[in-house]
Amino acid sequence: MLNRFQIYVISFFFLLAGQSFAAVTPTPKAPDVAAKSYIIQDFHSGEILAANNANQRLPPASITKLMTAYVVSHELHAGNIALDDEVLISEKAWRMVGSRSFIEVNSKVSVEALLRGMIIQSGNDAAVALAEHIAGSEETFAQMMNQYAQQLGMVNTNYKNATGLPAKDHYTTAEDIAILSAAVIRDFPEHYAWYAEKEFTYNDITQHNRNKLLWRDKSVDGLKTGHTEEAGYCLAASAVRNDMRLITVVLGTRSENARAQETQKLLNYGFRFFETHDLYQAGQQIADSKIWKGESSVVRLGLKDALTITVPRGRYQELVATTSIQKPIEAPVMAGQVLGQVNIHLAGELVASKPLVALDTVEKGSWWRQLLDMLLMLIWG
Repeated sequence: MLNRFQIYVISFFFLLAGQSFAAVTPTPKAPDVAAKSYIIQDFHSGEILAANNANQRLPPASITKLMTAYVVSHELHAGNIALDDEVLISEKAWRMVGSRSFIEVNSKVSVEALLRGMIIQSGNDAAVALAEHIAGSEETFAQMMNQYAQQLGMVNTNYKNATGLPAKDHYTTAEDIAILSAAVIRDFPEHYAWYAEKEFTYNDITQHNRNKLLWRDKSVDGLKTGHTEEAGYCLAASAVRNDMRLITVVLGTRSENARAQETQKLLNYGFRFFETHDLYQAGQQIADSKIWKGESSVVRLGLKDALTITVPRGRYQELVATTSIQKPIEAPVMAGQVLGQVNIHLAGELVASKPLVALDTVEKGSWWRQLLDMLLMLIWG
């Protein structure tokens, strides 16, 4: 029979073993996703949690309209157009095939009605009408779309039209769509609310949003569906749970239900096995350092932009932050000047790295301060 001391020793051993096992338990791999290409990404950190063929160029169908809406939002923000502007509907827009908002030729429709009809109902006619109103022709508007794609870093994207209807050399990737989706959410939140609307009525005709997840998962609040025979069934989606926002893209699934089901798999996986934390805010002091020959003897160091990180759930406390700072630092130093690096490690692996910048401008000190510091630097090497 074991005595009390032996029981304590054995219990302590199993406690340590349990902690060690929990620390090294790997995050399960992503579920199998029946799609030609997919990606799941955290919105705030930009961390890609899982992906397959994410850089394969594929036809995006009506997910194209995310960029159409993005360009329209930019034009609104710049004051070049207004939501209550009346758009004259051309015969080309009126004759568009596929998804329609049922606008009439030669009628006048507000930019807001066209934009909502395109986002919620996926109206091809609305997309062409907006393109013509802004750029004069759909072809010229497509050039604007490509310019914005380049600015966003969508390196594997090329647009030929505003609708996503099949066209030669009209393509994008799951990763590029995730980049665009994040930009839609981040840059124009006042318009992003429309992506969560379940229906829209125009010309006495009510149509429903094709994103089935808006009914199935209350955490989902966008973005856009797409379907053509060439592209298959596609869906870019976003959801928020406990202040964590994820973006998913699935391209080339077999049906409406499949694109919703495969997206739901990815969302459940991401929220279950990962967590996102804000480590440092923009402008927050992380360290300070000696500065020579300056009007101040110390310079504060921090980050130009906020640092947010996504890690496997339960491992946030294992993160270790280290800094490396340029030596020596001599005045003058301008606010924003890079003076070092902050590195974040998890279990010895580098998971994030950001430049440390001066948070303040430090001008040169008096001639006496400069002379004294120069002598001290010579003495101390």
